[in-house]
Amino acid sequence: MKRIFFLVGALLVSAFTMAQLNVQLHYDLGHDLYGTELSLRPRVTATVENFTPDRWGSTFFFIDADVEHGGVQSAYGEISRELRIGSTPFAAHVEFDGGLSSHAGSYDNAYLLGPAWNWHNQDFSRTFSVQLMYKYLSHREHHGDSNHSVQLTEVWGLRWAKGLFSFSGFCDLWYDKGVNGHFILLSEPQFWVNLWHLRGINDDAHWSVGTECEISNNLIWPVGGKNNRFYVIPTLAMKWTF
Repeated sequence: MKRIFFLVGALLVSAFTMAQLNVQLHYDLGHDLYGTELSLRPRVTATVENFTPDRWGSTFFFIDADVEHGGVQSAYGEISRELRIGSTPFAAHVEFDGGLSSHAGSYDNAYLLGPAWNWHNQDFSRTFSVQLMYKYLSHREHHGDSNHSVQLTEVWGLRWAKGLFSFSGFCDLWYDKGVNGHFILLSEPQFWVNLWHLRGINDDAHWSVGTECEISNNLIWPVGGKNNRFYVIPTLAMKWTF
């Protein structure tokens, strides 16, 4: 546990020295839509997210902290590194995912490795990436499941109206023999209104308001149930971009 918190702290410190950093605050509407079925789901999530390109490729990470009853109930993060393959749109992608929860204890850490294909238009107002990766899930053998999996990921970004609006997100699909249909789906599209592009608002006040919608199948464990259901859970959100 100390190693996890040291890693989280180190990432937070380093994040504020990097480019393309943002901090988000989300109010989750799962309770309102699904009632006691999701009563253990925290209502507030704080997110630190960063993407940094460089001459060799790019580094991306995010950390989610779920807050309930005045304290952090769980923390989850992902960090990835891509190395470009020459002047082609292909890259080698390596990733680590993991976290802690007061309800479930340590999450099963995941280690991913595979090829990526990246595209963007001239001004980067439209971006798209697809990754096909081998995924190793630690400790799954203790539950009678396989450690070995495969994951397909798509990531997109779109800005329009001179940057006033943005639409971004990801979609993950990975194999898990322990769920119905043997696949888990998770997608989190985000829509933002970037307020500093409005007339009369200072252009260095980088506030955005918007929403994130968590779309999942076979992922969420409801109270008294199993992770074999489809959910659509939106949030109300605000963001500051550094």
